[in-house]
Amino acid sequence: MSDGNRRDRGSVLARFLRWAHLDPPLLAGTLAILTFATLVLYSATGQSLGAMQAHAGKVAVALGAMLVAARVDPTWMRRGAPWLYVVGLGLLGLVLVTGDIAKGGQRWLDFGIRFQPAEIMKLAVPMTLARLLHDRPLPPSLLLVIACFVMVMVPAGLIALQPDLGTAVLIVLTGVTAIFLGGLGWRYIVGGITLALAALPALWMVMHDYQRKRVLTLLDPDSDPLGAGYHIIQSKIAIGSGGFFGKGWLNGSQGQLEFLPERSTDFIFAVIGEEWGLMGAVALVGLYLFVVGRGLYIAVTAPDTFTRLLAGSLSITFFFYVFVNSAMVTGLLPVVGVPLPLVSMGGTSMVTLLAGFGILMSIQTHRRLGDAVRR
Repeated sequence: MSDGNRRDRGSVLARFLRWAHLDPPLLAGTLAILTFATLVLYSATGQSLGAMQAHAGKVAVALGAMLVAARVDPTWMRRGAPWLYVVGLGLLGLVLVTGDIAKGGQRWLDFGIRFQPAEIMKLAVPMTLARLLHDRPLPPSLLLVIACFVMVMVPAGLIALQPDLGTAVLIVLTGVTAIFLGGLGWRYIVGGITLALAALPALWMVMHDYQRKRVLTLLDPDSDPLGAGYHIIQSKIAIGSGGFFGKGWLNGSQGQLEFLPERSTDFIFAVIGEEWGLMGAVALVGLYLFVVGRGLYIAVTAPDTFTRLLAGSLSITFFFYVFVNSAMVTGLLPVVGVPLPLVSMGGTSMVTLLAGFGILMSIQTHRRLGDAVRR
């Protein structure tokens, strides 16, 4: 290929990236994770071509959502944030009335397309809080902190009623992150931690029996090895047997022989540990940290309070998703049903995550446009 053809193709790609408002480093990190996920899922689904075709369709929709979000100006995001929050609350209320029931929870709506409205709040909550904090002096006053906390707990409470405690906790973490980045004073942080610890006995009383059992199983998985402790025991066996370099792609006995439950969704990190070993797990975590780091860089260089808080909360929340799933699979946290971001099989979650990445790209590329105009 001649140097001229290479330059032409390079210029076409550069023009497309500018037109689509895509951030090359964040895009590269995302595509690397999705590529690795394809290999892992092919093994975790038992080499099912049907499952992989369905996964490819979900990835295409999620990438489309990322492209759409990347082209939306952050100014319009700020204006539309309260409306997205209200729509999300309405859908959560509708779930409790007419939602589909599956796997012991009433979490889905089916309008021709089956989705979880709780995923919408992963974007709506940080966007709305960033909008609220953008319009007021920072650090926030006590009254403003209380208002923000209420706005977080209402959707979190509706999600907990489904019941989906894992997603509810993530929504709370998302909101708390946005408030913290707004310059929350240490006395509020210490007071909040104290109240949270004081509320633990009450939380234990309102938890479902299976949720309490998950907490007790975390402390002693061998107390019920064929019941509540089965998932985490098999997961630890899979990860431990992988060693440093793993057993090899498609050669994991725990996953291929179906000893490992939910191996294509919640416990896919165990498949990675068994087949790709410590090196594969570290490589994936490295990609995650690269994406989080790029998101935090976008937050630091963002032009205003709204975009800084939004980019920061989305980036740190993404890290929470990774931490909660990996800690759950390795027995450091109770099993809460949180998928591994961009790797676990699942449509709505992937659409939400890539739409969030599109928001980060929009913040970065529109900042560059603003800088160019000012120059």
